[in-house]
Amino acid sequence: MVSVLLLLPLLGALVVALCKSEERVKWIALFTTGLTLILSLFLLLKFDPSKVGFQFVDYGSWLPSFSIKYKVGIDGLSLVMVIMTTLLTFVAVPSAWNYISKRRRLFYSLLLLLETAMIGVFVSLDLLLFYIFWEAMLIPMSLIIGIWGGERRIYSALKFFIYTFAGSIFLLVGLVVLVIYYSNLTGTFTFDFTQLSSLKLPLELQKWLFWAFFIAFAVKVPVFPFHTWLPDAHVEAPTPGSVILAGVLLKMGTYGFLRFSLPLFPQAYKMYAPIIFALGVVAIVYTALVALVQEDVKKIVAYSSVSHMGFVMIGLFSLTVQGIEGAIFQMLSHGLVSGALFFVVGIIYERLHSREVSRMGGLASLAPKLATLAMLFTMANVGLPGTSSFIGEFLTILGAFKASWVVASLMALGVIFGAAYMLYMYRNVFFLEPKVLLFKDLDLRELLSLSLLAFLVIWWGFNPEFIMKFIHAYVHGLLGGV
Repeated sequence: MVSVLLLLPLLGALVVALCKSEERVKWIALFTTGLTLILSLFLLLKFDPSKVGFQFVDYGSWLPSFSIKYKVGIDGLSLVMVIMTTLLTFVAVPSAWNYISKRRRLFYSLLLLLETAMIGVFVSLDLLLFYIFWEAMLIPMSLIIGIWGGERRIYSALKFFIYTFAGSIFLLVGLVVLVIYYSNLTGTFTFDFTQLSSLKLPLELQKWLFWAFFIAFAVKVPVFPFHTWLPDAHVEAPTPGSVILAGVLLKMGTYGFLRFSLPLFPQAYKMYAPIIFALGVVAIVYTALVALVQEDVKKIVAYSSVSHMGFVMIGLFSLTVQGIEGAIFQMLSHGLVSGALFFVVGIIYERLHSREVSRMGGLASLAPKLATLAMLFTMANVGLPGTSSFIGEFLTILGAFKASWVVASLMALGVIFGAAYMLYMYRNVFFLEPKVLLFKDLDLRELLSLSLLAFLVIWWGFNPEFIMKFIHAYVHGLLGGV
């Protein structure tokens, strides 16, 4: 079932590439992503959340002379990340409906290829297979930014590619050292993560490998000071690219810390936690202050993403049940909320051809549906109780408080700054003196897409246990081995 889920978007990309109608390809893409989402929900129904370990494992020999396997499977963590990936890719297709008007076959083919690569990252149990999907994701995303982005699209695409690829080199070196150490220790050669995770590495080796993996994952998150590629990529990317970038790609880095860094290097993970706390606090406070002075609405949302990922990093390194579960929940919530906010910004840009706050105002009277949904996502972004973000932020702060009350206090300060820049943005765009005379409200496609995300933001806010039950066993098993 996992292999079918992995290969279905790839098949859809092939069908789109062979389709001769530029108008029909968007329907093929919508059908493919919808079918992939349904299949992932079927996995959700069949998954047993009480079990620790991987389920639906599928494997086969790939390069037997090197003990390299095709091995995929899911546990609680990878399951929720796959659901997030299939959901946001499904939403990204209608967000591109009017935005993408040229070379549609190429665009939707790349989007479906990107979905396969993202799912592959979350379900791979062979380290080489994981690395291949990790790198494969770069190509379609860079092309999406570089072809359909804004005026500085080439610069932003190259910056995104170089930053991520440079970080991945450290990951590759770390993987090679890890596998060589394992082969010297056991006399066998394997990339199988389920075997390598049982290694008890010496502390000195853990230190070096921790930083090799850290650089690769930190660039992807991105952790301060590796974050400078993100605002450029977000601002220049087309709307569907921003939705996927914020909703899924950033989470690959935090997923890597949970899947590899903590199980493989637990002592180094604990040792360097204070450094990560410091970087997380700087990210939360500094980028929130930077967002306060931005005049481009897309940059405000982009810097808010960096700030919110600081909460996630602190939660992951708190090494508490509340902190890690809150971090995972925040990863999912941020995917919904930031994806929706970038969708809203894209809708405004399609109609006004501007993202400058100074050129907006009074949109609430012209587009009440958009203003209502945008208000919900704005409140969710600042952690209003009753929304999914509140659960994630509360738990990460609670977990951080158990580790350091100073860090928790500074995180709370970041929440205040977040409310300041988001409410400033909302007020200037939707209220104040009207500067726009004509503005079309949401059409049915846009209304349904945003309403789906709004429903999940509220549902998860009032019923977080729906998600938590899938990660309880994973987190307890993870911390039990530390």
